[in-house]
Amino acid sequence: MTGTSPLLISTRGNAPKASFADVLLAGLAPDGGLYLPQSWPQLSPSEISGFSNCTYNEAARNILGRFDGDSFSADELAADINAAYASFDDPRIAPLVEIEPGLFLMELFHGPTLAFKDVAMQVLGRLFARALAKRGGKATVVCASSGDTGSAAIAALGGLRGIELFVLHPKGRVSDVQRRQMTTSPHGNVHNIALEGTFDDAQAIVKELFADAQFASAVNLTAVNSINFARIAAQCVYYFTATAKLGKPATFIVPTGNFGDVFAGEAAMRMGLPIERLVIATNANDIMARALNDGVYATGRVQPSLSPSMDIQVASNFERALFEAADRDAAWLRAAMQAFARDRKLSLPEPVLSALRARYAAAACSDRDTVETIRTVHARTGRLVDPHTAVGLHAALHMKGSLRGPTVVLATAHPAKFPEAVKQAIGAFPVPPARLAAQAEGSERMTVLASDKALVRAHIAAKLARP
Repeated sequence: MTGTSPLLISTRGNAPKASFADVLLAGLAPDGGLYLPQSWPQLSPSEISGFSNCTYNEAARNILGRFDGDSFSADELAADINAAYASFDDPRIAPLVEIEPGLFLMELFHGPTLAFKDVAMQVLGRLFARALAKRGGKATVVCASSGDTGSAAIAALGGLRGIELFVLHPKGRVSDVQRRQMTTSPHGNVHNIALEGTFDDAQAIVKELFADAQFASAVNLTAVNSINFARIAAQCVYYFTATAKLGKPATFIVPTGNFGDVFAGEAAMRMGLPIERLVIATNANDIMARALNDGVYATGRVQPSLSPSMDIQVASNFERALFEAADRDAAWLRAAMQAFARDRKLSLPEPVLSALRARYAAAACSDRDTVETIRTVHARTGRLVDPHTAVGLHAALHMKGSLRGPTVVLATAHPAKFPEAVKQAIGAFPVPPARLAAQAEGSERMTVLASDKALVRAHIAAKLARP
């Protein structure tokens, strides 16, 4: 399917059109916007149903091949996808498990770091390294992580030549397991920064570094957060494979922080996939639930929770959904994002809000509800789930009467990544897989910095200056 890809454009309308490889290496658009295809590739109903008879790797090659144009050959794409998923502990990659009649978990935690980020990041890392090698360059990758993105980026990029990876996580606001997955990396090109602040602070600093054009150009700065469209493209795949396996449109419930995983569902819909509804499941950091239900996108104070990967008050990828809901009006979107950056609040115009509500619903979940859901699901089904998946299951159980079709909750992490939350619910720690047990013995390497862009910039520059 290579060779048919549209170019990509910025949501803010003031950046040149770019190829898939350009976007892969750049991450954020130079005008501060996020890249999207100039036009969405389309799949026919017969093509979609055909995914039920192929492997996950084959489906990924088909779908990603519609975006990559001339950036990679079919053989290169196939080789990187096969290598990406070779280390997964389930050959189905994203298996569907029915836990009650009509209620499914889509297990996205079978990769090297036991979280859904691996599904996209393992592919992105290999394609990124290939594109960089073709251009004979070096890259400085910066990554803001609320817990899982950092370890997934390290698993994908650690040890690769020509790449220096800087991972920022909020100090004390990720689980011990999540932190150790990042800080015990043995690779010399991995640099962990524990930021004295929130994930939103880390994410803001990353964006400020990109806005520092002289510095960004000098170090060849790029990002592998879900602001990188290649992540969205790779995450589209499991919406297609799940729908094909079910043989009918489903409601997908997505534990949501930075909005990338749930927007991948919208991307799949825009490519022709029939989906009944996308449900945004949030914890107490409910900016997205408030935006959809009240029509006002407004930040609050980040509240620490049992589901720390969702402790976010600025959902970067929501910009992509707003752009589409505004009928791709880049001028409006640009002004709206400037107003939000200034006021930390944006009232959504009625046409935009109506377009969002036609595609999305939203629900929030407290820590008490999270613990009770873990306990209830374990008692009813024998399944242990992590607190983020529990947020999604809470929405599924409480919205049951209003949901159409089969319900698929995205199981975003292995419960052993959050042992304390599981123990609160069932009175016992989950058994850690061998991958996690090995990391408990490694020594940690990280630098603690105040939440200050100048300090982070100086730290990166100092690390890059060393031989």
